Amino acid sequence: MSGTVLGIIAPHPPIMVPEVGGPRAHVTSASIDAMNTARDALRAFDPDAVVLMSPHAPIARSEFAVDTSEGTRGSLAAFGAPRTAISARGDVALARAIITEAEADGIPIVSRATTPLLEPGVLDHGALVPLSFLDPDGAYPLVELSPSFLPLETHVALGRAIGRAAASLGRRVAFVASGDCSHRLTRDAPAGYSVRGAEFDEALVDHVAAGDLLGLVSLDGSLVEAAGECGLRSFVTLGGFLQGSDASPRVLAYEGPWGVGYLTAVIASPSLLEAIGVGEAPARRSSAATGSDDATDGASDAEAAPSAPVALARRAIDAYVRERRALQPPPPEGVFATPHGAFVSLHRQGMLRGCIGTISPTEDSLGAEIVHNAIQAATADPRFPALEADELDDLEISVDVLGPPEPATLEDLDPRQYGVIVSADWRRGLLLPDLDGVDTVEDQVAIAMRKAGIEPHERVRLERFRVTRYH
Repeated sequence: MSGTVLGIIAPHPPIMVPEVGGPRAHVTSASIDAMNTARDALRAFDPDAVVLMSPHAPIARSEFAVDTSEGTRGSLAAFGAPRTAISARGDVALARAIITEAEADGIPIVSRATTPLLEPGVLDHGALVPLSFLDPDGAYPLVELSPSFLPLETHVALGRAIGRAAASLGRRVAFVASGDCSHRLTRDAPAGYSVRGAEFDEALVDHVAAGDLLGLVSLDGSLVEAAGECGLRSFVTLGGFLQGSDASPRVLAYEGPWGVGYLTAVIASPSLLEAIGVGEAPARRSSAATGSDDATDGASDAEAAPSAPVALARRAIDAYVRERRALQPPPPEGVFATPHGAFVSLHRQGMLRGCIGTISPTEDSLGAEIVHNAIQAATADPRFPALEADELDDLEISVDVLGPPEPATLEDLDPRQYGVIVSADWRRGLLLPDLDGVDTVEDQVAIAMRKAGIEPHERVRLERFRVTRYH
């Protein structure tokens, strides 16, 4: 199936849709930007059909359900946006071929047309939210699938059957795996709080970034249960669909502003990734996903610089934690005039409390970059629960503003003066400069490689960069 498949992992919170969330949708701007990139991938791929699995489609517990309708439609009226409506043609031949291939493998599967309870032809919000970004005009024929409560291994087998069905008809198929990550990241999360929610999300992001979707089947069952997720079945089905292809992963965004983790990723051929500008693994919002470092002790080359970036980060965190209000970034003037990547690190009582950053700029100004990353550090680092208001008074904040990276050799590096970026194919690890316990170039490079999942024997490309650190 080389070059004939595209996979997209898509979150589905209705509030992310501007017509639903209004100004609050800005809080998920990283996911919105990532979905726009995924839309570019879909258009560049130009599929014959889209297959979408949604955990909110009507589910038959002991069997999968496939919509064989000639057309599907739905709207977000239940979320206050009746004009956000999508109609799409069905691909009846593909839907029936999926059933045929699944049945040949002994996989329990039915057509949604067999019972009114499965609501044939109706799109749920798990489909509508991704499609509102990816294909709002219904340009591509659509087949929607429901997951089941069958084992994860059976979902993988269904994914393989979908791939065979597409091949049997000569279809170029894009598979959209709709689903959110843990619903229990914070104490005010909709499904309650579990300390293991962030652990699950970190493992999920790591597996996807490594292209190991099938490895998700082996996650500890108690961890999956504690996370309260809704996307795992979709993701492993996508893994089965992509098995044997030349697809490579790109994690485009991870964030969890309301206690639910949102992951966006594209898995595609290297040529397609290059065509949409993500041939190199992009900077990601989650420090766990980007391989950022956790410490900010020690001075860099501009320790005594003005503290306006720290004051801005503090205001952004205070406004969001106390009022759930996203602070408007300052005008792009003075220190905030030029876009830069930036890391925001939080400490309390000498212990790390959150660290989120971007290697290169993802916003129009440094001020906007700091505001976004400060909110993410306070609420969406998957290793920690979101900050609460009673933690703000003794919160220590530092902001590291990254200069542009430049190619380097080992001889060019100095762990006290320069941060390092180590790359091997799509994997990319970063370590900031002047960290306690990182005293040699060898240590710095080795740690960055481990963060990116790069083995010691692999050939790597090195870049260095300077950092202006604000305390």
